[in-house]
Amino acid sequence: MTGSRAGDDADRMARIALTWLAEPGNRAVWQLVQAGGAEATLERLLDGNIPESTLRAAVISRASATDPRRLAEAALHRADRLGARVVVPADAEWPAGVEALSALELDGGGRINRDVRPPLCLWVRGERRLDEAFARSVAVVGARAATSYGTHVTHELAFGLAEHGWTVVSGGAFGIDATAHRATLAAGGLTVAVLACGVDRPYPVGNAAMFEQIAESGLLMSEWPPGAEPLRHRFLIRNRVIAAATVGTVIVEAAARSGAVQTLSRTVALGRRAMVVPGPVTSAMSVGCHELLRRHPETVVVTGTGEVLEEVGRIGEYLAEVPRGRDHARDDLDEDSALVLEAMPHRGTVGPEELAARAGLGVRTVLRRLSLLEMAGLVVRRHNGVALARPARRAPPG
Repeated sequence: MTGSRAGDDADRMARIALTWLAEPGNRAVWQLVQAGGAEATLERLLDGNIPESTLRAAVISRASATDPRRLAEAALHRADRLGARVVVPADAEWPAGVEALSALELDGGGRINRDVRPPLCLWVRGERRLDEAFARSVAVVGARAATSYGTHVTHELAFGLAEHGWTVVSGGAFGIDATAHRATLAAGGLTVAVLACGVDRPYPVGNAAMFEQIAESGLLMSEWPPGAEPLRHRFLIRNRVIAAATVGTVIVEAAARSGAVQTLSRTVALGRRAMVVPGPVTSAMSVGCHELLRRHPETVVVTGTGEVLEEVGRIGEYLAEVPRGRDHARDDLDEDSALVLEAMPHRGTVGPEELAARAGLGVRTVLRRLSLLEMAGLVVRRHNGVALARPARRAPPG
Protein backbone atom coordinates (compact mmCIF):
# COMPACT_ATOMS: atom_id res chain seq x y z
CA MET A 1 0.00 0.00 0.00
CA THR A 2 1.44 3.37 -0.99
CA GLY A 3 1.78 6.19 1.51
CA SER A 4 -0.78 8.23 -0.41
CA ARG A 5 -3.34 5.43 -0.36
CA ALA A 6 -2.72 4.76 3.33
CA GLY A 7 -3.18 8.45 4.04
CA ASP A 8 -6.44 8.49 2.09
CA ASP A 9 -7.74 5.50 4.04
CA ALA A 10 -6.70 7.04 7.37
CA ASP A 11 -8.50 10.28 6.48
CA ARG A 12 -11.59 8.34 5.49
CA MET A 13 -11.61 6.34 8.72
CA ALA A 14 -11.08 9.48 10.79
CA ARG A 15 -14.02 11.24 9.11
CA ILE A 16 -16.29 8.29 9.81
CA ALA A 17 -15.21 8.26 13.46
CA LEU A 18 -15.69 12.02 13.82
CA THR A 19 -19.19 11.85 12.36
CA TRP A 20 -20.04 9.33 15.05
CA LEU A 21 -18.44 11.29 17.90
CA ALA A 22 -20.31 14.47 16.96
CA GLU A 23 -23.44 14.77 14.84
CA PRO A 24 -22.86 15.93 11.22
CA GLY A 25 -22.63 19.65 10.64
CA ASN A 26 -20.90 20.35 13.96
CA ARG A 27 -19.25 23.73 13.55
CA ALA A 28 -16.34 23.18 15.94
CA VAL A 29 -15.38 19.77 14.51
CA TRP A 30 -15.62 20.99 10.92
CA GLN A 31 -13.37 23.98 11.70
CA LEU A 32 -10.78 21.75 13.36
CA VAL A 33 -10.78 19.40 10.34
CA GLN A 34 -10.33 22.35 7.99
CA ALA A 35 -7.42 23.64 10.04
CA GLY A 36 -5.54 20.42 10.82
CA GLY A 37 -7.11 17.52 8.98
CA ALA A 38 -9.42 14.73 10.08
CA GLU A 39 -6.77 12.48 11.64
CA ALA A 40 -5.34 15.23 13.83
CA THR A 41 -8.80 16.34 14.84
CA LEU A 42 -9.76 12.81 15.90
CA GLU A 43 -6.59 12.53 18.01
CA ARG A 44 -7.31 15.89 19.61
CA LEU A 45 -10.89 15.01 20.48
CA LEU A 46 -9.93 11.63 21.94
CA ASP A 47 -7.22 13.34 24.03
CA GLY A 48 -9.90 15.61 25.50
CA ASN A 49 -8.37 18.79 24.07
CA ILE A 50 -11.77 20.32 23.31
CA PRO A 51 -12.53 23.90 24.37
CA GLU A 52 -16.30 23.62 23.81
CA SER A 53 -17.94 22.00 26.84
CA THR A 54 -20.97 20.57 25.00
CA LEU A 55 -18.79 18.88 22.38
CA ARG A 56 -16.36 17.64 25.05
CA ALA A 57 -19.18 15.99 26.98
CA ALA A 58 -20.56 14.32 23.84
CA VAL A 59 -17.14 12.98 22.82
CA ILE A 60 -16.38 11.61 26.28
CA SER A 61 -19.77 9.93 26.44
CA ARG A 62 -19.55 8.27 23.04
CA ALA A 63 -15.85 7.39 23.18
CA SER A 64 -16.33 5.67 26.54
CA ALA A 65 -19.11 3.52 25.08
CA THR A 66 -17.36 2.45 21.87
CA ASP A 67 -13.91 2.84 20.34
CA PRO A 68 -14.63 5.23 17.40
CA ARG A 69 -11.88 3.71 15.26
CA ARG A 70 -13.31 0.20 15.63
CA LEU A 71 -16.76 1.56 14.92
CA ALA A 72 -15.45 3.11 11.70
CA GLU A 73 -13.91 -0.21 10.63
CA ALA A 74 -17.12 -2.08 11.42
CA ALA A 75 -19.15 0.47 9.46
CA LEU A 76 -16.92 0.04 6.40
CA HIS A 77 -17.20 -3.77 6.58
CA ARG A 78 -20.97 -3.48 6.90
CA ALA A 79 -21.07 -1.13 3.91
CA ASP A 80 -18.98 -3.55 1.83
CA ARG A 81 -21.44 -6.37 2.51
CA LEU A 82 -24.30 -4.04 1.61
CA GLY A 83 -22.68 -2.83 -1.60
CA ALA A 84 -22.45 0.72 -0.27
CA ARG A 85 -19.51 3.12 -0.23
CA VAL A 86 -18.32 6.12 1.75
CA VAL A 87 -17.49 9.29 -0.19
CA VAL A 88 -15.24 12.06 1.17
CA PRO A 89 -14.35 15.54 -0.15
CA ALA A 90 -11.13 14.24 -1.75
CA ASP A 91 -13.13 11.89 -3.99
CA ALA A 92 -13.93 12.99 -7.55
CA GLU A 93 -17.65 12.34 -7.10
CA TRP A 94 -18.03 14.57 -4.03
CA PRO A 95 -21.05 16.88 -4.66
CA ALA A 96 -19.57 20.38 -4.75
CA GLY A 97 -22.82 22.08 -3.78
CA VAL A 98 -22.60 20.99 -0.14
CA GLU A 99 -19.48 23.10 0.35
CA ALA A 100 -21.71 26.20 0.33
CA LEU A 101 -22.67 25.18 3.87
CA SER A 102 -19.23 26.35 5.01
CA ALA A 103 -20.48 29.95 4.87
CA LEU A 104 -24.11 29.43 5.89
CA GLU A 105 -25.21 31.62 8.79
CA LEU A 106 -28.76 31.41 10.12
CA ASP A 107 -30.74 33.55 12.51
CA GLY A 108 -31.99 32.03 15.71
CA GLY A 109 -30.24 30.08 18.42
CA GLY A 110 -30.01 26.36 18.94
CA ARG A 111 -27.64 23.75 17.59
CA ILE A 112 -29.81 23.00 14.55
CA ASN A 113 -29.29 26.54 13.22
CA ARG A 114 -25.68 26.81 14.42
CA ASP A 115 -24.23 23.45 13.38
CA VAL A 116 -24.90 23.62 9.64
CA ARG A 117 -21.42 23.02 8.27
CA PRO A 118 -20.68 20.65 5.33
CA PRO A 119 -20.64 16.87 5.82
CA LEU A 120 -17.35 15.19 6.60
CA CYS A 121 -18.37 12.12 4.59
CA LEU A 122 -21.38 10.65 2.80
CA TRP A 123 -22.57 7.04 2.66
CA VAL A 124 -24.02 5.97 -0.68
CA ARG A 125 -25.92 3.02 -2.17
CA GLY A 126 -26.27 2.98 -5.94
CA GLU A 127 -24.01 2.98 -8.97
CA ARG A 128 -24.40 6.58 -10.13
CA ARG A 129 -21.79 9.21 -9.26
CA LEU A 130 -22.91 11.78 -6.71
CA ASP A 131 -21.48 14.77 -8.57
CA GLU A 132 -23.26 13.81 -11.80
CA ALA A 133 -26.54 13.10 -10.02
CA PHE A 134 -26.60 16.47 -8.28
CA ALA A 135 -25.30 18.56 -11.19
CA ARG A 136 -28.84 19.00 -12.56
CA SER A 137 -31.03 18.28 -9.56
CA VAL A 138 -34.17 19.68 -7.98
CA ALA A 139 -35.45 18.84 -4.52
CA VAL A 140 -39.19 18.23 -4.27
CA VAL A 141 -40.29 18.08 -0.64
CA GLY A 142 -43.43 18.48 1.42
CA ALA A 143 -45.87 17.13 3.94
CA ARG A 144 -46.12 13.52 5.07
CA ALA A 145 -49.88 13.93 5.46
CA ALA A 146 -50.24 15.05 1.86
CA THR A 147 -53.63 15.71 0.33
CA SER A 148 -54.81 14.34 -3.01
CA TYR A 149 -54.11 17.80 -4.45
CA GLY A 150 -50.52 17.69 -3.20
CA THR A 151 -49.78 14.20 -4.47
CA HIS A 152 -51.27 15.02 -7.89
CA VAL A 153 -49.17 18.17 -8.28
CA THR A 154 -46.04 16.39 -7.01
CA HIS A 155 -46.46 13.51 -9.46
CA GLU A 156 -46.84 15.91 -12.38
CA LEU A 157 -43.81 17.98 -11.34
CA ALA A 158 -41.46 15.06 -10.63
CA PHE A 159 -42.46 13.12 -13.73
CA GLY A 160 -41.95 16.21 -15.89
CA LEU A 161 -38.57 17.02 -14.36
CA ALA A 162 -37.40 13.44 -14.92
CA GLU A 163 -38.54 13.57 -18.55
CA HIS A 164 -36.31 16.63 -19.03
CA GLY A 165 -33.29 14.84 -17.56
CA TRP A 166 -33.29 16.42 -14.10
CA THR A 167 -32.54 14.43 -10.95
CA VAL A 168 -35.35 14.59 -8.39
CA VAL A 169 -34.13 14.67 -4.78
CA SER A 170 -36.25 14.12 -1.69
CA GLY A 171 -36.17 12.66 1.80
CA GLY A 172 -37.88 9.29 1.40
CA ALA A 173 -40.77 10.04 3.77
CA PHE A 174 -44.44 9.25 3.23
CA GLY A 175 -46.59 11.75 1.35
CA ILE A 176 -44.94 14.29 -0.96
CA ASP A 177 -41.43 12.78 -0.70
CA ALA A 178 -42.52 9.26 -1.66
CA THR A 179 -44.71 10.59 -4.47
CA ALA A 180 -41.75 12.52 -5.92
CA HIS A 181 -39.51 9.44 -5.81
CA ARG A 182 -42.12 7.11 -7.31
CA ALA A 183 -43.09 9.50 -10.10
CA THR A 184 -39.42 9.82 -11.07
CA LEU A 185 -38.99 6.05 -11.09
CA ALA A 186 -42.12 5.71 -13.22
CA ALA A 187 -40.66 8.20 -15.72
CA GLY A 188 -37.41 6.24 -15.90
CA GLY A 189 -35.53 9.13 -14.31
CA LEU A 190 -32.87 9.44 -11.63
CA THR A 191 -33.93 10.05 -8.04
CA VAL A 192 -31.88 10.47 -4.86
CA ALA A 193 -33.24 9.81 -1.36
CA VAL A 194 -31.29 11.71 1.31
CA LEU A 195 -31.83 9.77 4.54
CA ALA A 196 -31.60 10.63 8.23
CA CYS A 197 -30.43 7.09 9.12
CA GLY A 198 -28.16 4.41 7.71
CA VAL A 199 -28.58 3.54 4.03
CA ASP A 200 -29.32 -0.03 5.13
CA ARG A 201 -32.28 0.97 7.31
CA PRO A 202 -35.45 1.62 5.34
CA TYR A 203 -37.34 4.36 7.15
CA PRO A 204 -40.23 4.52 7.06
CA VAL A 205 -40.46 0.73 6.77
CA GLY A 206 -43.55 1.11 4.60
CA ASN A 207 -41.31 2.54 1.86
CA ALA A 208 -38.81 -0.34 1.97
CA ALA A 209 -39.64 -1.62 -1.53
CA MET A 210 -39.32 1.92 -2.91
CA PHE A 211 -35.88 2.32 -1.31
CA GLU A 212 -34.71 -0.89 -2.98
CA GLN A 213 -35.89 0.43 -6.34
CA ILE A 214 -34.03 3.68 -5.73
CA ALA A 215 -30.85 1.81 -4.81
CA GLU A 216 -31.05 -0.13 -8.07
CA SER A 217 -31.56 2.79 -10.45
CA GLY A 218 -30.77 5.89 -8.38
CA LEU A 219 -29.02 6.69 -5.11
CA LEU A 220 -29.60 6.37 -1.39
CA MET A 221 -27.41 8.81 0.54
CA SER A 222 -26.81 9.56 4.23
CA GLU A 223 -24.31 11.27 6.50
CA TRP A 224 -24.77 8.52 9.09
CA PRO A 225 -23.07 5.10 8.84
CA PRO A 226 -24.97 1.88 8.14
CA GLY A 227 -27.06 0.84 11.11
CA ALA A 228 -27.63 4.40 12.35
CA GLU A 229 -31.12 5.04 13.75
CA PRO A 230 -33.54 7.62 12.34
CA LEU A 231 -33.58 9.91 15.39
CA ARG A 232 -35.88 12.91 15.19
CA HIS A 233 -33.19 15.62 15.25
CA ARG A 234 -31.34 13.94 12.40
CA PHE A 235 -34.10 14.82 9.94
CA LEU A 236 -33.53 18.50 10.70
CA ILE A 237 -29.75 18.08 10.32
CA ARG A 238 -30.27 16.24 7.02
CA ASN A 239 -32.37 19.00 5.48
CA ARG A 240 -29.44 21.39 5.05
CA VAL A 241 -27.78 18.86 2.69
CA ILE A 242 -30.90 18.60 0.51
CA ALA A 243 -30.98 22.40 0.23
CA ALA A 244 -27.26 22.77 -0.52
CA ALA A 245 -26.66 19.86 -2.90
CA THR A 246 -29.46 20.75 -5.32
CA VAL A 247 -29.92 23.61 -7.78
CA GLY A 248 -33.26 24.49 -6.23
CA THR A 249 -36.04 23.24 -3.98
CA VAL A 250 -39.79 23.02 -4.59
CA ILE A 251 -42.09 22.75 -1.59
CA VAL A 252 -45.50 21.41 -2.53
CA GLU A 253 -47.42 21.13 0.75
CA ALA A 254 -46.33 21.84 4.30
CA ALA A 255 -47.92 22.61 7.62
CA ALA A 256 -46.58 25.49 9.69
CA ARG A 257 -43.11 24.85 11.21
CA SER A 258 -42.57 21.64 9.27
CA GLY A 259 -39.28 20.12 8.15
CA ALA A 260 -40.06 21.07 4.55
CA VAL A 261 -40.42 24.71 5.58
CA GLN A 262 -37.03 24.48 7.29
CA THR A 263 -35.49 23.01 4.13
CA LEU A 264 -36.76 25.86 1.99
CA SER A 265 -35.57 28.45 4.54
CA ARG A 266 -32.08 27.00 4.17
CA THR A 267 -32.49 27.04 0.39
CA VAL A 268 -33.21 30.78 0.56
CA ALA A 269 -30.27 31.41 2.90
CA LEU A 270 -27.94 29.55 0.52
CA GLY A 271 -29.08 31.59 -2.49
CA ARG A 272 -30.50 28.55 -4.27
CA ARG A 273 -33.74 28.69 -6.27
CA ALA A 274 -36.62 28.54 -3.77
CA MET A 275 -40.01 27.60 -5.22
CA VAL A 276 -43.44 27.15 -3.65
CA VAL A 277 -46.60 25.55 -5.02
CA PRO A 278 -49.61 27.50 -3.70
CA GLY A 279 -52.58 25.62 -2.31
CA PRO A 280 -56.10 26.22 -1.03
CA VAL A 281 -56.14 28.83 1.74
CA THR A 282 -58.51 26.52 3.64
CA SER A 283 -55.97 23.67 3.78
CA ALA A 284 -53.74 23.21 6.83
CA MET A 285 -51.20 21.61 4.48
CA SER A 286 -50.76 24.91 2.64
CA VAL A 287 -50.15 27.13 5.68
CA GLY A 288 -46.39 26.60 5.62
CA CYS A 289 -46.18 27.25 1.87
CA HIS A 290 -48.08 30.51 2.05
CA GLU A 291 -46.13 31.68 5.10
CA LEU A 292 -42.87 31.16 3.18
CA LEU A 293 -44.20 33.28 0.33
CA ARG A 294 -45.13 36.05 2.76
CA ARG A 295 -41.87 35.91 4.71
CA HIS A 296 -39.32 35.43 1.92
CA PRO A 297 -39.63 37.66 -1.17
CA GLU A 298 -36.96 35.48 -2.81
CA THR A 299 -39.40 32.57 -3.12
CA VAL A 300 -41.17 32.06 -6.43
CA VAL A 301 -44.64 30.65 -7.06
CA VAL A 302 -44.61 27.67 -9.44
CA THR A 303 -47.63 25.79 -10.75
CA GLY A 304 -46.09 23.34 -13.21
CA THR A 305 -42.95 21.70 -14.54
CA GLY A 306 -42.33 24.44 -17.10
CA GLU A 307 -42.11 27.12 -14.43
CA VAL A 308 -39.73 25.02 -12.31
CA LEU A 309 -37.48 24.42 -15.32
CA GLU A 310 -37.47 28.12 -16.13
CA GLU A 311 -36.19 28.81 -12.61
CA VAL A 312 -33.46 26.16 -12.43
CA GLY A 313 -32.31 26.02 -16.06
CA ARG A 314 -29.72 28.21 -17.71
CA ILE A 315 -30.93 31.61 -18.93
CA GLY A 316 -33.05 31.04 -22.03
CA GLU A 317 -32.85 27.24 -21.77
CA TYR A 318 -36.50 26.91 -20.80
CA LEU A 319 -39.23 29.45 -21.35
CA ALA A 320 -42.49 28.56 -19.66
CA GLU A 321 -45.61 29.35 -21.63
CA VAL A 322 -47.83 32.00 -20.09
CA PRO A 323 -51.05 30.29 -18.92
CA ARG A 324 -54.03 31.32 -21.01
CA GLY A 325 -57.57 30.25 -21.60
CA ARG A 326 -58.88 28.32 -24.56
CA ASP A 327 -58.28 29.95 -27.93
CA HIS A 328 -61.30 31.63 -29.56
CA ALA A 329 -61.76 32.86 -33.10
CA ARG A 330 -62.55 36.33 -31.72
CA ASP A 331 -59.11 36.59 -30.06
CA ASP A 332 -57.44 37.70 -33.33
CA LEU A 333 -60.08 40.18 -34.48
CA ASP A 334 -59.08 43.69 -35.41
CA GLU A 335 -60.55 46.56 -33.38
CA ASP A 336 -63.46 47.42 -35.76
CA SER A 337 -64.47 43.76 -36.15
CA ALA A 338 -64.48 43.37 -32.38
CA LEU A 339 -66.72 46.46 -32.06
CA VAL A 340 -69.18 45.06 -34.60
CA LEU A 341 -69.26 41.70 -32.84
CA GLU A 342 -69.83 43.34 -29.47
CA ALA A 343 -72.73 45.33 -30.91
CA MET A 344 -74.54 42.21 -32.15
CA PRO A 345 -77.69 41.36 -30.18
CA HIS A 346 -77.56 38.10 -28.21
CA ARG A 347 -80.82 36.98 -29.77
CA GLY A 348 -82.52 37.73 -33.08
CA THR A 349 -81.23 39.58 -36.12
CA VAL A 350 -80.09 43.11 -36.84
CA GLY A 351 -79.66 45.15 -40.02
CA PRO A 352 -76.38 46.86 -41.09
CA GLU A 353 -77.71 50.37 -40.39
CA GLU A 354 -78.80 49.58 -36.82
CA LEU A 355 -75.56 47.70 -36.23
CA ALA A 356 -73.52 50.69 -37.45
CA ALA A 357 -75.37 52.91 -34.97
CA ARG A 358 -74.76 50.46 -32.13
CA ALA A 359 -71.03 50.12 -32.94
CA GLY A 360 -70.45 53.79 -33.75
CA LEU A 361 -69.00 52.92 -37.15
CA GLY A 362 -69.86 53.75 -40.77
CA VAL A 363 -72.21 51.40 -42.64
CA ARG A 364 -69.53 50.53 -45.24
CA THR A 365 -67.10 49.58 -42.49
CA VAL A 366 -69.76 47.42 -40.83
CA LEU A 367 -70.54 45.63 -44.13
CA ARG A 368 -66.85 44.82 -44.70
CA ARG A 369 -66.41 43.59 -41.14
CA LEU A 370 -69.56 41.47 -41.33
CA SER A 371 -68.05 39.62 -44.29
CA LEU A 372 -64.94 38.87 -42.23
CA LEU A 373 -67.00 37.79 -39.21
CA GLU A 374 -69.07 35.49 -41.40
CA MET A 375 -65.93 33.83 -42.79
CA ALA A 376 -64.70 33.38 -39.21
CA GLY A 377 -67.94 31.60 -38.37
CA LEU A 378 -68.95 34.19 -35.78
CA VAL A 379 -72.08 35.57 -37.53
CA VAL A 380 -74.60 34.16 -40.01
CA ARG A 381 -76.76 35.94 -42.56
CA ARG A 382 -80.54 35.64 -42.34
CA HIS A 383 -83.20 36.87 -44.79
CA ASN A 384 -83.90 39.83 -42.48
CA GLY A 385 -80.35 40.68 -41.33
CA VAL A 386 -77.43 39.06 -39.50
CA ALA A 387 -77.32 37.07 -36.24
CA LEU A 388 -74.71 35.61 -33.95
CA ALA A 389 -73.65 32.11 -34.89
CA ARG A 390 -74.53 29.52 -32.27
CA PRO A 391 -71.89 27.00 -31.21
CA ALA A 392 -72.47 23.56 -32.60
CA ARG A 393 -73.98 21.13 -30.12
CA ARG A 394 -71.91 18.12 -29.22
CA ALA A 395 -73.33 14.82 -30.30
CA PRO A 396 -74.39 12.67 -27.34
CA PRO A 397 -72.00 9.81 -26.54
CA GLY A 398 -72.84 6.61 -28.35
